Amino acid sequence: MSGYGSLKEQAWKANVELPQTGLVVHTFGNVSAIDRELGAVAIKPSGIPYAHLRVEDIVVVDLQGKLLEGSLRPSSDVKTHVHLYRTFPDIGGIVHTHSRYATAWAQAMKPIPILGTTHADLCPGEIPCTKVMSDAAVRRDYEEETGEQIVTTFRSRSYEETPMVLVACHGPFAWGRTAEQALYHAVMLEEIARLALLTLQVNPRVPRLKKTLIQKHFQRKHGPDAYYGQRHEGSKGATRR
Repeated sequence: MSGYGSLKEQAWKANVELPQTGLVVHTFGNVSAIDRELGAVAIKPSGIPYAHLRVEDIVVVDLQGKLLEGSLRPSSDVKTHVHLYRTFPDIGGIVHTHSRYATAWAQAMKPIPILGTTHADLCPGEIPCTKVMSDAAVRRDYEEETGEQIVTTFRSRSYEETPMVLVACHGPFAWGRTAEQALYHAVMLEEIARLALLTLQVNPRVPRLKKTLIQKHFQRKHGPDAYYGQRHEGSKGATRR
């Protein structure tokens, strides 16, 4: 087995779980994982059905997108992934899908407002939507520019507190400390997107969730004195769900 075996296994496992979540149709989605010490990113190959995906099919690239291992072409979104890894130093996995509800918000070019405590349990504000990419950017390096769109959106907000984004006219990206956590965030993003749409259908004038509830729900899961769930030591920070 190559020196990237463990990394490829992580990426493969998250990718084969992706269709089980209901977030993808056919091959419309991908997961990547990074080994920061090796400077290597493992990602799904482009256009390969999940049912046929093998560990050995996973492609490994460096942080510039240069091929390190693999005989297949990496996902067409690979430049977006490595751009985010270069800019967000504490993430270890990224998921991109075209899930139904989150993509609807992205196509509407609207951030997802924080309307209830389910949303506040995950992050303390709206799920942002990037600006629409300019024609000039589209003509340059589209996937690289997509990464830059996301980075620009997070210049005034924390990518750790809000581990997800909508790319205008395109779809959602989510990330986490691991590929597994990134997948969890992608699933939760889709649920939040669905709940927000249903809530606005019931009451189009529903107000933003009040600040005291936002802070209570976010801090009890993610704050320094968090008490939700069980504490798991041994990795960077504690994991609670």
